[in-house]
Amino acid sequence: MTEQAFELVGLSDPLRFCGQHDQNISALEALIPVVVHLNGEQLLVRGERTAVEHAQRVLGAMLAAAQRGAQVTPDDVALAAQNASARAIPPTLIQTARGKEIRPKTAGQGAFVASIESNTLTFGIGPAGTGKTFLAIVMAVRALKARAISKIILSRPAVEAGEKLGFLPGDFKEKVDPYLRPLYDALAEMLDDQTVAKYLERGVIEVAPLAYMRGRTLSDAFVILDEAQNATREQLKMFLTRLGANAKMIVNGDATQIDLPRGSVSGLVDVPRLFSGIDDIGIVTLDASDVVRHPLVGKIIKAYARLSDQRDA
Repeated sequence: MTEQAFELVGLSDPLRFCGQHDQNISALEALIPVVVHLNGEQLLVRGERTAVEHAQRVLGAMLAAAQRGAQVTPDDVALAAQNASARAIPPTLIQTARGKEIRPKTAGQGAFVASIESNTLTFGIGPAGTGKTFLAIVMAVRALKARAISKIILSRPAVEAGEKLGFLPGDFKEKVDPYLRPLYDALAEMLDDQTVAKYLERGVIEVAPLAYMRGRTLSDAFVILDEAQNATREQLKMFLTRLGANAKMIVNGDATQIDLPRGSVSGLVDVPRLFSGIDDIGIVTLDASDVVRHPLVGKIIKAYARLSDQRDA
């Protein structure tokens, strides 16, 4: 058993480091077998030597983030503690309309964001709940606010998952809006309702079904295709070839949730074979460890994966 001190230096607001009711310290103790006590302007960390050293590295990452003005969260603590060599807590990507700081919460999400920053085209492939749609829209709004682009274009295939479009009430817009709802929801997290409405009215933000992309050239824009597993090979090729000058494109999907009619092949399944190793194209695969919804979601995904493996055996 060993004990080491950790100095809380350069902190203008200790709450940024400790969290409400010291929730970040509690999260650290839950992740690493140490006991942490506050003693004036230092923390005393007690436990086995390797655990104490690991906790010290995580505390260092937390302190660096708090010193640059970030509000550290238990998710940040978990990311820093993922392995013995603690990762730095990523910088804040954007603040939501409610003041919440958005950062990658897992290593996979961090790789996804890094790929978007460094590549013109990024494919995000992984199960539901891994933050693909949300982070893509975060990066799009961030680029718009920085005036790196002048428009955000969000698209999804209007493919039914059980209910037919023709049987839904209303005109075409009312029929397809339910398919685009997750995109609107993510936008509402980033921007207040008035700003979203203004941008939609002016065409600064465009939300449209995939079929509306045909024949266009998408320039000076941040373009996102969501639920790409429901785009056929022909549709995905059509969409990718819309890419214009000064544009970024993100294509997200989950190859385990294809809702295409029998006989149609998803274009997403070809992506690793077609585009791996091509410069300026990133392919990021997320898995159950990157799920940031309820903890049960990751377990559900793993259970279905085991069932699929048994059927394939």
